[in-house]
Amino acid sequence: MSTEASKSGTVHLAGEAAYTTKPETYFSGARVDFVNDLPNNKDAEILEIGCGRGGTGRLALAQAKCARYRAVELDAESAAVAGEYLTEVIHGDVERMELPWPKSTFDALILSEVLEHLTDPWAVLRKLHTVLKPGAIAIAGSPNVAHYRVILMLLRGDWQLTDSGTMDRTHLRWFTPKTYQRLFEASGFEILSTSGVGNDGLKAKLASALLFNHYSWIWARQIKLTARRI
Repeated sequence: MSTEASKSGTVHLAGEAAYTTKPETYFSGARVDFVNDLPNNKDAEILEIGCGRGGTGRLALAQAKCARYRAVELDAESAAVAGEYLTEVIHGDVERMELPWPKSTFDALILSEVLEHLTDPWAVLRKLHTVLKPGAIAIAGSPNVAHYRVILMLLRGDWQLTDSGTMDRTHLRWFTPKTYQRLFEASGFEILSTSGVGNDGLKAKLASALLFNHYSWIWARQIKLTARRI
């Protein structure tokens, strides 16, 4: 069921308005790789920030990765759709709302392409840290600003924003694999793994081999990180 954020959780209208031009597919996709990496725990409580239309949560529930799947979503229409399938969906701005759940509630946290949209992702992660159980798993993904296309653009002295992708104009923060790790470490998490998404093509593999795999991260479109709540 979908619910409205209350008190200080009032929706940040300026932030929500930025997403009104996004295509429907922006909110609908399931992160199959995230669900596959979740522990097999049919009794788990999972929290997702920025659930879109609930695709990832629906898959997690269908695969018995959890008993309850709760989420926060900024876009009202997407939150309403997700609320039809997930245990609870709160329509609100995670940066401005008070989290309604008790401390140490959740066994896992999912953040798929969310942290780059936040004004202060450090503060949000610290806030989310409180509702996670000790040892809870966090799985997150954000665009890799160290991608070779961005590097080439900077070498040309340019910085062009786009409607989607790494240079999406709604992004407020930019991360490399190392700075992404530091974000989580500074917020009370232990890094378990960091990998690239979209760097498994033949050209990327050949280029990495020619560079003795020293710069393999420049081919990754996205950073994927798994961490444990300390």
